[in-house]
Amino acid sequence: MKFNTKTIHGGQHHEKITGAVMPPIFQTSTYVQTSPGKPVGDYEYSRAANPTRTALEDALASIENGARGLAFASGLAATDCLLRMFKAGDEIIAMDDLYGGTYRLFTRLYKDSGIKFHFVDMNDLDHFQSLINENTKLVWVETPTNPLMKLADIAAIAQITKKHQILFAVDNTFATPYLQKPLDLGADIVMHSATKYLGGHSDLIAGALIIKDKALGEELHFKQFATGGILGPMDSFLVLRGIKTLHLRVQRHCENGEKVAAYLDNHPLVKRVYYPGLTSHPFHEIAKKQMSGFGGMVTFTFKSGKKEDAIKFLENLKVFTLAESLGGVESLANHPALMTHASIPEDKRKEVGISDDLVRLSVGIEDIEDLLKDLEQALK
Repeated sequence: MKFNTKTIHGGQHHEKITGAVMPPIFQTSTYVQTSPGKPVGDYEYSRAANPTRTALEDALASIENGARGLAFASGLAATDCLLRMFKAGDEIIAMDDLYGGTYRLFTRLYKDSGIKFHFVDMNDLDHFQSLINENTKLVWVETPTNPLMKLADIAAIAQITKKHQILFAVDNTFATPYLQKPLDLGADIVMHSATKYLGGHSDLIAGALIIKDKALGEELHFKQFATGGILGPMDSFLVLRGIKTLHLRVQRHCENGEKVAAYLDNHPLVKRVYYPGLTSHPFHEIAKKQMSGFGGMVTFTFKSGKKEDAIKFLENLKVFTLAESLGGVESLANHPALMTHASIPEDKRKEVGISDDLVRLSVGIEDIEDLLKDLEQALK
């Protein structure tokens, strides 16, 4: 199947008893057994597996070309499950520009675990390789990154991780599998905040891991089962429904994102626009190589450099909604330093380039004329 067909049919089956086209919401915690240890079907307890969640997990594996999909209560729950693979003395190399929640998880919750984290520019491959030693167990990359839209060359990094037999995980939230398939480029694990584009309607919290190797997938499923960070059946149903229109939505996000980026790039009050589709973007060539489109996330700064200008702009938006999160059908606007990345210390934010006048836009699927007029009036 090609991708657009996979989003609708990949890994999916009609419900056996009724013939329902869409998987039902199996709102149950447990399943009948005919004798102790002998369940009627394949399910015993919904923390281990639930038919609605299984349908979603099969769809996730299908659209990312993986062997196993796992659905979690949030993207951070998915990331936490992966980190439970490691122990004191292990080392993890992570990209220097990360979602604030990921950075907080790495540096605050795991600070006393004995796991050592390195945060590096993943485009400096020589420096990256110099950090690899016998204790290095995982490389963690976001591409494009949140919020500075940095990219990393997945295939080039995969060559290095394979050489050293290190696990390689990619946060594919911003790109989605419609635009980028990390497992095909050599990664071992893909993570999604399914809250964002996979769900696509700002009505749920969910996360996902998709694993290339079946045995590793089973190991991670055991950790998920043992720690319990599972996605419930109702939210599983909603994510699965969202995936069925993923290709249509992301195509429109891309179309609108390109026009918003071009508009801002030519605006006299705007200093810099971060969007991989612009030829001025430092990683434009990497984007063209590993992505089939440039997405709907646009970040920019003001020529004045003033935090007050960014706040005034955000307060005056009418169609764009000032709110956390991204990837929904509606356009959202965000101030990373005060909102999504406030958990990162100020000196670290400035070190990677998250200035106080930085604004992040999640460009939705509305009529582009309305979005551009909204930006124009707010900038005035």
